[in-house]
Amino acid sequence: MTGVTFRIDATDGAARVGEIETTRGRIRTPAFMPVGTAGTVKAMYPEQVRALGADIILGNTYHLMLRPGAERVARLGGLHTFANWPGPILTDSGGFQVMSLARLRQLDEDGVTFQSHLDGSSHRLTPERSLEIQALLDADIRMQLDECVALPADRAEIERAMHLSLRWADRSKTAFADAEGRALFGIVQGGDQPDLRVESAEALAAVGFDGYAVGGLAVGEPQAVMLAMLETTMPALPADKPHYLMGVGQPDDIVEAVRRGIDMFDCVLPTRAGRHGVAYTRFGKLNLKNARHADDPRPLDEAADWSPARDYSRAYLHHLIKAGELLAGMLLSWNNLAYYQHIMAGLRAAISEGRLDNFIAETREEWDRGDLPPID
Repeated sequence: MTGVTFRIDATDGAARVGEIETTRGRIRTPAFMPVGTAGTVKAMYPEQVRALGADIILGNTYHLMLRPGAERVARLGGLHTFANWPGPILTDSGGFQVMSLARLRQLDEDGVTFQSHLDGSSHRLTPERSLEIQALLDADIRMQLDECVALPADRAEIERAMHLSLRWADRSKTAFADAEGRALFGIVQGGDQPDLRVESAEALAAVGFDGYAVGGLAVGEPQAVMLAMLETTMPALPADKPHYLMGVGQPDDIVEAVRRGIDMFDCVLPTRAGRHGVAYTRFGKLNLKNARHADDPRPLDEAADWSPARDYSRAYLHHLIKAGELLAGMLLSWNNLAYYQHIMAGLRAAISEGRLDNFIAETREEWDRGDLPPID
C-alpha cells in the first residue's frame, strides 16, 4: 500500500535483513520494538529509547482506550505528538487482553466486552472499534483484533479461537479500508497445532495484509514448541511481507526466531525485568538483588557502549534496588533495552555478512559461560 513498503536486502538461510519504510521513517529489520503500553516506555525518556537504536515503539489499544481515551489523544494531535515520539508506532489490537484479562471480559461472535481493571466500567471492543481506536491514535502499523488462547489448551478451543480470529481478520480488513500511508497486519493463531497454524496463515494470506504476525506463542508453551510452530507457519506466509512474532521475548527466543524468518519483535521483558532488579548482559541475566553483588565494584560490562552497564558498579546498583530508589529501575531498564538493541544490530550485521550461525553460536557461548569471574 502507498506509504508503507518492505524491502529485503539480504538473507542468510531463512533469516532476512531489510527495512520497512513508513511516512514517519524507516524500521530496520530484524527489529525489537520497546513496549509503550500506555504511551510511554516505562522508566525511559523517549529520547533515550530512540538513541539506543529503536526505530519503532508499540502502544496498546485496550489500555489507551481506557486511559486517557483514544478520542482525547486524537484531539491532542495523535499518539506521536502526545507521547513525543515522532517515529513509527505499532498498536496492538487489544487481542492479548482477551486472554490476559479473561476474568474481566465476555466474548461473543461480534467482539468482546471488558470490565475495566481501573474502575469497573464496561467497554466494548469489536474488530471495527479496535481499528477505529488505532486510527484515532494514528498508528503507523495497526493490528487486527484476534483471540489469543493461553497454552496448554484443548484442540477444540484452539480451533474455535483460530476460526473466530479469521472472521475478525476479514472484518478488520474491511474496517481498515486501506488507510493511506498506514499498514494493517493479520495475526496467525492456532496454538500448538501445526495444521491449524498453516490453515490460519494460508487464510490470512488469501485475504491480503501488509504484514503478518504470529500470535499466541510464548503463552505457556516450551520454547521447542514455539520454534516448531514457527517452522510450520513461516513457509505458509508471503515471503515479501514483514513477519512479526508478538510478545517475544527472551534474547535466546529472539535469535532463534530470527533464524526462522521473523523480522519484528516486542516484549515488556527488558523494562519489567529492569524494574525488578534484573540486568540483561552479554554474560546472561544478572539478578542485582542478590547479596553477592553488595561489595562488587565491577560494572555490569566494562566493554559495553552504554552508560548503565559501564559507568555504575554492581554494588551501587544493588544498593539502589535495596533502597527502593527509582534510579534502579531507570538504569536497569536503560541497560536492558540497550542490550536488546545491541543484539538486534548484531543480528542485522551477521545476516548481511552471511555469518548468522557463527554470531548466534558466539553469543550463546558468552551466555553459557556466564558472569565474569568473581573478584579476588
